[in-house]
Amino acid sequence: MAESAVRGYQSDSLGTENHILACAKHFLGDGGTRNGIDQGNTILSEELLRAIHLPPYINSIDAGVGSVMISFSSWNGEKCHGHKELITGLLKEELGFEGIVISDWKGIDQLHPDFKTAVKMAVNAGIDMAMQPENYVPFIQALTELVNEGQVSMDRIDDAVSRILKVKMQLGLFEDHTADLALKDTVGCSTHRDVAVRAVRESLVLLKNDNFLPLSKSPSKVLVAGSKSKDIGSMCGGWTITWQGSTGNITGGTTVIEAVEQMVGSDKVVYIQNATQIPDADYAIVVVGEEPYAEGAGDIYPTGGIGFVLSAQESSLVKAIKNKGIPMVVVLLSGRPLDIRDELDLSDAFIAAWLPGSEGGTGIVDILFGNYAPTGKLAHTWPASFSDVPINILGNNSGMEALFPFGYGTLSP
Repeated sequence: MAESAVRGYQSDSLGTENHILACAKHFLGDGGTRNGIDQGNTILSEELLRAIHLPPYINSIDAGVGSVMISFSSWNGEKCHGHKELITGLLKEELGFEGIVISDWKGIDQLHPDFKTAVKMAVNAGIDMAMQPENYVPFIQALTELVNEGQVSMDRIDDAVSRILKVKMQLGLFEDHTADLALKDTVGCSTHRDVAVRAVRESLVLLKNDNFLPLSKSPSKVLVAGSKSKDIGSMCGGWTITWQGSTGNITGGTTVIEAVEQMVGSDKVVYIQNATQIPDADYAIVVVGEEPYAEGAGDIYPTGGIGFVLSAQESSLVKAIKNKGIPMVVVLLSGRPLDIRDELDLSDAFIAAWLPGSEGGTGIVDILFGNYAPTGKLAHTWPASFSDVPINILGNNSGMEALFPFGYGTLSP
């Protein structure tokens, strides 16, 4: 997916009309931190670090990616922002990356209590552009002093400046540095939303189907359950409109219940939020999942956080519908695998819908009712429980259990 993303942003070359600079991030190993902690520590041998975490960057560089962002996280206890072996040795020299290496938001500050020392460590490690939104003046002052004192060489400055200028020239920013507003009114148009719906259809993964899907388009009554079935914000997750995202109708789009009503008729759809009273129905569509979050706000261990399982209310809802004898498909909205073993056993079909975005309702319902066959496959191994994190397709999995293997996905009959 890395190569496709880069080419989608940049086309075949920088500066092409209607394309922008891509950024591969976060270098390196931030997806393998111990206990899944954001900005945590990835404890791996170099062999496994390369085998598990490096391939997407190689693909990105081969596709011509113009920038790479360094990770807040550490590798075996050493912060990546100051890791010269990774940034200069591996990324720039071994892999031949010629674009801009950029720091993450105030990531340099984390290298050392003394800010000037932190700047020295980061720049000498190979960072070219510093994302210092609140202390850029002290950064400039510190770097100037370091150069004048000979602690940062002019060769290092020339390398950084030449990389930045080269990319800006490739983007055409010296000829035209203003945005072209001619296409502004097309943002969110029907063509864009059609592409978004297609992305939903093709990314959903059918984890279970006991000859239940596709659903009948002519039922007498359909039960749609769970507050997330009518929540755009829950389908979008974090980094949507605001940093952490939020629940509710935060933007335009189509919810699951709206799409179901469009499919079978609103008069045939009944909605419940919780398990207090469950009406009779031919079948149920139960939408569950995580609340929106971003970065460390989503950390689960060791302080508890959001949790690796569904909320008690959602879990009870699934159990109550099962006890009522209504066959059901469970649709999971999440930014990561969760411990779904109980809900998986209780369901007749189960779909991992990830965070499908504003057009998630339409794409999900298209799959549920058989307008399109589910073709999505798991892009990573699905752990059975939190004790099985991190689990990978390569090594380092001693004693860990996978609920579903890498590449799993089943087609409806």
